[in-house]
Amino acid sequence: MTTTITITGAGGQIGYALLFRIAAGDMLGADEKVRLRLLEIPAGLGAAEGAALELQDGAFSLLEHVEVTDDPAVAFDGADHALLVGARPRGPGMERGDLLAANGGIFGPQGAAIAANAASGVRITVVGNPANTNALIAAASAEGVPTERFAALTRLDENRARAQLAQTLGVPVGIVQRVPIWGNHSATQFPDVSHATVGGEPAADALARIVGDVPSWVDGTFIPRVAKRGAEIIAVRGSSSVASAANAAIEHVRDWVHGTQDWTSAAVVSRGEYGVPEGLVSSFPVEAVDGEWRIVEGLEIGDDARRRIDASVAELIEERDAVRGLGLV
Repeated sequence: MTTTITITGAGGQIGYALLFRIAAGDMLGADEKVRLRLLEIPAGLGAAEGAALELQDGAFSLLEHVEVTDDPAVAFDGADHALLVGARPRGPGMERGDLLAANGGIFGPQGAAIAANAASGVRITVVGNPANTNALIAAASAEGVPTERFAALTRLDENRARAQLAQTLGVPVGIVQRVPIWGNHSATQFPDVSHATVGGEPAADALARIVGDVPSWVDGTFIPRVAKRGAEIIAVRGSSSVASAANAAIEHVRDWVHGTQDWTSAAVVSRGEYGVPEGLVSSFPVEAVDGEWRIVEGLEIGDDARRRIDASVAELIEERDAVRGLGLV
């Protein structure tokens, strides 16, 4: 059996970082053969075609075929997985409404092409920002595709949060668990340490020994650092996150397919959980079971957490209302 994977914006940096790891089996496993379809705008076809040549030269035993196209109908034909990476970045002087409209012109047609051409069990991961609302637009345009097949990437935010905790505590990141991201993939996101564990111990206990006043550290250092990490990388590197974003996308899809061992984070369509309005694409603590994301329910939400979640959800509502006004959802 061969799995067909479509990557949009495949000639870009994140697309480039994704391709070789997928071909090597990092996403679906060492026994899963893959067929790659690379979708680009005409101006980006050369970069995507160059990447296809490199994939050929890599002689990946799992890679059966690579196709480069600027036609969404061709790109999504039979797709089992779609990673929607390509998006319109915010340019100088561009208002948020302009940005949402520009991305609506990308993700709306892609959603329609997925509905018309993809495999019946397709799973769609939206990476391109504003990821939550782009996922909302794509899902609204994909008539007949269940909305639970759409998710937006917040795994990178979670990875950043876990890494910051690990660095502060001086422990391996692998033993830091249960640090969910709530809300929007934006500066309003809420990385939540109240349920976090470190080697099975409550993270709050470990933090108290290191930082003393845990609430002050969380509010003044941890949350701003995680929320603004992307901007920090741009300032230091001169361009946005690439390899870490690709890594998070690979982990997200791998868990979606093979299941999670513990909680993780993904932006999925709300059914009203935790007071998030139904239909919004919001990040929650989730588990993957039998190929489906399931929101972890019943968690205690403190007053400060409630305030932060509500603030991020309010931003999502504003974005939804803006694209609704544009006729995109």
